[in-house]
Amino acid sequence: MPTTEHPPPGRLRSWMLEGLSDMGKGHPHRTAQDSAAAPPAHTEHKGQRWYRVMCLTGVDYFSTLGYQPGIAALAAGLLSPVATIVLVIVTLAGALPVYRRVAEESPHGEGSIAMLERLLSFWKGKLFVLTLLGFAATDFLITITLSAADASTHLVENPHLTSVLHDRQMVITLLLVALLGAVFLKGFLEAIGVAVVLVVVYLGLNVVVVVVGLWHVVTEGHVVTDWADALTAEHGNVLAMIGVSLLVFPKLALGLSGFETGVAVMPHVQGDPDDTSAHPAGRIRDTKKLLTTAALIMSVFLIATSFITTVLIPEKEFESGGQANGRALAYLSHEYLGNAFGTVYDASTIAILWFAGASAMAGLLNLMPRYLPRYGMAPHWARAVRPMVVVFTLVAFLVTWIFDADVDAQGGAYATGVLVLMSSAAIAVTIAARRARQRGWTVGFAVVSAVLLYVTVVNVIERPDGVKIGACFIAGIILVSLLSRLARAFELRVTSVTLDDMAERFIRDMASRKIRFIANEPDQRDRAEYRDKIEQIRQDNDIPGEDFVFVEVTVVDPSEFESGLTVRGEVLHHRYRVLTLESSSISNALAALLLHTRDSTGCIPHIYFEWTEGNPFANFLRFFLFGQGEVAPVTREVLREAEPDRDRRPRVHTG
Repeated sequence: MPTTEHPPPGRLRSWMLEGLSDMGKGHPHRTAQDSAAAPPAHTEHKGQRWYRVMCLTGVDYFSTLGYQPGIAALAAGLLSPVATIVLVIVTLAGALPVYRRVAEESPHGEGSIAMLERLLSFWKGKLFVLTLLGFAATDFLITITLSAADASTHLVENPHLTSVLHDRQMVITLLLVALLGAVFLKGFLEAIGVAVVLVVVYLGLNVVVVVVGLWHVVTEGHVVTDWADALTAEHGNVLAMIGVSLLVFPKLALGLSGFETGVAVMPHVQGDPDDTSAHPAGRIRDTKKLLTTAALIMSVFLIATSFITTVLIPEKEFESGGQANGRALAYLSHEYLGNAFGTVYDASTIAILWFAGASAMAGLLNLMPRYLPRYGMAPHWARAVRPMVVVFTLVAFLVTWIFDADVDAQGGAYATGVLVLMSSAAIAVTIAARRARQRGWTVGFAVVSAVLLYVTVVNVIERPDGVKIGACFIAGIILVSLLSRLARAFELRVTSVTLDDMAERFIRDMASRKIRFIANEPDQRDRAEYRDKIEQIRQDNDIPGEDFVFVEVTVVDPSEFESGLTVRGEVLHHRYRVLTLESSSISNALAALLLHTRDSTGCIPHIYFEWTEGNPFANFLRFFLFGQGEVAPVTREVLREAEPDRDRRPRVHTG
């Protein structure tokens, strides 16, 4: 490969590009180019114990207690505890087994997207993955903006601060988002220590609120009977209650939000000393513990908090403008434990809601650099953490402005992103179980898939704003991706060149003379094909002799952007030397072979093409989409971009 001199990068640029894709350590599909780009030091991530990493994902999952009881009360009214029990059943019997299987099948944090990617190839696979990445971006980015908006709501609604911070929610939300981005720009890779403190304090305060709430329920026995009488009068019998709970369940889907971030932070789980990248058995086992423990803790809190908030808080307070809207537990803490404790609770809630964006940002930084640069659908700097943090922060600013920092308005988009990803995960594990011929698991996962798909469809119908926002993210990702790939169309994207012994021998033998290759599109591969090709090249270029080596490239998957190149040599019909290559692009493969030949022999190679007639634009589209088209000019352009020194550039001839 060419080694051109570049001026030393500026200090700001070096700082921005430092630590390429630290969130993506341990990925089994890293290319040679990735490895070369990675910083030389600290390339191995030792990880943390699973219960500490649980706190990192827990800042997202557990923080939903800040608004989930209020959402449940608005959606289900007096049925909130019953509907929450349905949510818990789906969590423990559906989502938890699905994501335990996802952790087993995709242990490097890519989640179900990687599982489904393996099922599809070519452009349909890339577009499918980009669509799922759009919903993932919806999920994680709305997590950042919704959590920051809810944190600012708790701050503004605090009795001591309401008069001072009135009408400042938008500014506060933007400041919180900017502060989160600043943490990552400073070099944040693991905030597990901070997450542990926040989660322990927050859950501890919630235990106090729940215990005090239950004490008031017990001592004020009439609140339970009043609730039960009102519930019976409104819905009649238990079957009717369960039916209505199932109908309103899609509105409670935010309570399932922690599982995607749970697998996204999986690379940070320590595992066993003998774990390998290909077989991280310890990491898989401990991640399953993480997911199970988090689900059990959250299930207990969801049931308890939905019950005490429903029976102790007047319904009108849950509505827009009410003191319990989006902050039901904070309302109880002020009501029963005083403003001093309530303020401490508010501060803890604000901190964990703000930091909930940390696990979401970690998920984005883990997912996007794994796919987009590998697809050629993002610039090289997309592998670096800090530029991506800037991009995600700016998008979060835009989303916050569009939604006016309103928690309720963002709920639909958030739920859509969560449910689409969970549905795709359920489908992925169903397919995996079927392929493993595990009939029982296949049926079980298929039922979960059906439930999640139903919930997703209902949520989209009732809250179409969510899928609209998701569609905007998808359209944006696909558009930017295609523009990036167009801009990088002539980039040399072969990560390595490996020659077998016969190919090495062909090139070594020619190095003592003039190295001449003939680009040949394999057809019959008979004696006449090679004889006629040599004769035509000799006549078109006025070259004596027959000292040529044929080069034949087979296009395998033109949608792949980067790949290694293996070159094999063979002798056909006892006289014609042929190099065979497989690549996603004929022109890139030929350019990489020419540059490798030049660097290994010190000689400038020549390659000869037969000119193909056709519309230039149509030929470019064939090259862009299918790796073919008019090969000669594209090969020359790839060489020109890869080697700016004309004297050292391999020669391209057409006739």
